[in-house]
Amino acid sequence: MRFTDKYIQGLKAKGVRYDVREGNGNGFAIRCATSGGKSWVYFYYFEGKKRRMTLGNYPALSLAEARKKHHQALTSLAKGIDPATDAIQKRNKARSAQTVNDLMDEYLEKWAKPRKRSWQEDERMLKKDIAPTIGKRKIKDISRRDIILILDSVLERGSPIAANRLLAVVRRMFNFAVERDIAAYSPCCMVKAPSKENRRERILNDMEIKAFWFGLDKASMAELTKLVLKFQLVTAQRKGEIVSAEWNEFDLNKCWWAIPGKKTKNGNPHRVPLSQLAISLLEQIKQLSGKSNWLFPSPISDKHMTGAAVDRALRRNRQVFEKTEPATPHDLRRTAASYMTALGTPRLVVSKLLNHVENSVTAIYDRHSYDNEKKTAIDLWGGKIMRIIT
Repeated sequence: MRFTDKYIQGLKAKGVRYDVREGNGNGFAIRCATSGGKSWVYFYYFEGKKRRMTLGNYPALSLAEARKKHHQALTSLAKGIDPATDAIQKRNKARSAQTVNDLMDEYLEKWAKPRKRSWQEDERMLKKDIAPTIGKRKIKDISRRDIILILDSVLERGSPIAANRLLAVVRRMFNFAVERDIAAYSPCCMVKAPSKENRRERILNDMEIKAFWFGLDKASMAELTKLVLKFQLVTAQRKGEIVSAEWNEFDLNKCWWAIPGKKTKNGNPHRVPLSQLAISLLEQIKQLSGKSNWLFPSPISDKHMTGAAVDRALRRNRQVFEKTEPATPHDLRRTAASYMTALGTPRLVVSKLLNHVENSVTAIYDRHSYDNEKKTAIDLWGGKIMRIIT
């Protein structure tokens, strides 16, 4: 006899619990309780001992679904695996599976913090858009659709670039999960950046440089934040290297700033010449930073100011620079590099001053420091700024 739904429904409760097996000798059965409840069971022998495995309750688990579970149990038994023990282990593994919140913590501690100076920005984005939506869910249950819907919500609040940045961080986090065998696959696979980004080519002209310089004096932001932006325009260095600068990196007598490799983007130590204008700014910075080891100490912690804080301060004060197109900190670095080239500095020297990575064969053998050339370039640029603002 082969089970049918009609037959199962017709089984009635008795004074005792009883089992009815399907008549093919494969151990598939239905158990009828004295209460009238029914459950699917599988009777089998493993290592010479009689075993019973509960597959699920009827009708919550349909006849078709019960057959599938029974077939899976037969397959496990054929491989020499106890299907009941295997099912228990799988259930326990599912219960203890990591959530996305667990993954976020592990990603930040074991990947982002050791490798990224901007790990706090990763943490901010994940806690803002990922934790509230899918944070409590199991990693294995996250689908590509879940990621797309989160990115759509960021787009809908008018933040297309933020959506792109969020995708980059989430993709890196799930790749980390795959690499560490936490997840079998990444739900970010085949998810495209939600918005198109145009490469910025913003370069401030003389009038805009002057308006920006004096506009900072009127801006509603901390004095040290204003000096971060001025110092970036004058030195052409990266924002992250500036906000994390320490006084022991500077030789003000010889006018040099030695950035250690652990702080540079390419991991190479970098020597930056300082113009007289840069020295003047450093004197102002010293008066404000006091006894701190940092040039730009954070007002809320014992660490340095963050690059994100500088960005926020600049965005909040856009109305101060209403006569010019809004500029970003990186626009200041690009402006400095473009002016130095216009002043006659060779592109190679400008590249050295910006500490760009060079992958050519020539670069491998080029051990010239370019200190004199960089000093000439930065002095020319410092002089140009002084002429603009005076």
